[in-house]
Amino acid sequence: MAETRNVIADYLNIAESGVTEEYALMGVGITKLDESFGAQSEGKCYIHQKTKSNSIKSYEEEFSFESELISDEKVVMALYNVGRNNLTGKEAEKDYIRVETFRPISGAENTYAARKFRVAVEVSDCSGDGGENLTVSGSLKAVGDFVDGKFDKTTKKFTALGES
Repeated sequence: MAETRNVIADYLNIAESGVTEEYALMGVGITKLDESFGAQSEGKCYIHQKTKSNSIKSYEEEFSFESELISDEKVVMALYNVGRNNLTGKEAEKDYIRVETFRPISGAENTYAARKFRVAVEVSDCSGDGGENLTVSGSLKAVGDFVDGKFDKTTKKFTALGES
């Protein structure tokens, strides 16, 4: 049986300072959050072939999002404020954790397989027609490689593989 979208839980570090962590569930207000692996391939057609031989050389991971602008939802406002305040560089980056709740960690209650990303928040639009809800959309673009690990949904703590 196929899994439904709710088996992936997404958390964003909404803390103001880069020193502390305050992970909040990307839930209320978020209407879409898709993962695009962005595999980059390279192909060569050797002189004895009719068809190229391809290999994957890198990834450009990206998570496109859409949300309603709900002013009392911390995650939505953290995303919106990046665009509103025209943040750039490190100021536009956040930590993002993608939790696979369909992959529980044996012997650890409320703990699941997860990947931690550093992402550049790209807010592309804040829009809405007359009488309609405002929406905010954009992408979370991976900065470097992700860290594989586990996430405790109770304590909201990420632990990299190999750490205790």
